[in-house]
Amino acid sequence: MTQTIGIIGSGLVGKAVAHLAVAAGYNVVISNSRGPETLSKLVGELGPRARAGSVEEAIAAGDIVSLAIPLPTFESLPADRFAGKIVLDQTNYYPGMGDFRRADLDNGELTSSELLQQRLSGARLVKGMHNLGWIHMQHNARPKGDAERTTLPIAGDDAGAKEAVTHFIEAIGYDVVDAGSLAESWRIEPNTPIYFWPYAPVVPEDLVEEEAKKVFQQAGKPISPEEARTLIDRTVRPSPIGGTLEGMPPIHVALFLELASADTVQR
Repeated sequence: MTQTIGIIGSGLVGKAVAHLAVAAGYNVVISNSRGPETLSKLVGELGPRARAGSVEEAIAAGDIVSLAIPLPTFESLPADRFAGKIVLDQTNYYPGMGDFRRADLDNGELTSSELLQQRLSGARLVKGMHNLGWIHMQHNARPKGDAERTTLPIAGDDAGAKEAVTHFIEAIGYDVVDAGSLAESWRIEPNTPIYFWPYAPVVPEDLVEEEAKKVFQQAGKPISPEEARTLIDRTVRPSPIGGTLEGMPPIHVALFLELASADTVQR
């Protein structure tokens, strides 16, 4: 039986997940906070395996439910609808963006995924597909056996949920390594060795912006499972905790602002 991926969030990350899932033969129900009627163009692009729905419909339909949303919006999630659901947490803590800041995250009392697990207490939450940009999420995907196939980490407390998420990530184009529990997911959060940079190509500094954008949208150097394990094991907890736009390459920020603005206009 074909599985369904429920996606909450139709921004750049949610769209990337949807395209990868459909290409791998999954059904998709994608949602956002504005309602299914705003997603007709995207669903048309995705084809017959995809449909738009409300957030509640995406949760109900999903064998796996992807949270492709900004972390600050987590309290708006209908927590009671997630009981028993496998949830793929793609959020990241970026305290410098907006006014969302929490002492329990800043002082390391909780990881951001532990915070979400507390909110969605009945869910089976797995951290994953959060540590590379939406561009490289699509450009780096490769079939099994391809020499350019790279590796993504996951973390979670539920072995069955981890197995299901691993199967999904492998199906859409990546090898997977287990980074441990949700309490250990700081090892794969922003500002760690396996976050973002390994999946992005090196952009020569002397390129003009348009050429730099073209290079940046190519795949990064592949990481083997063994190399990914080494990156995770050698990680020291970052201080301060959380990501910053200053920690991202300027070309990534420029592309994000450009595409996010175009997306807003199209809506």
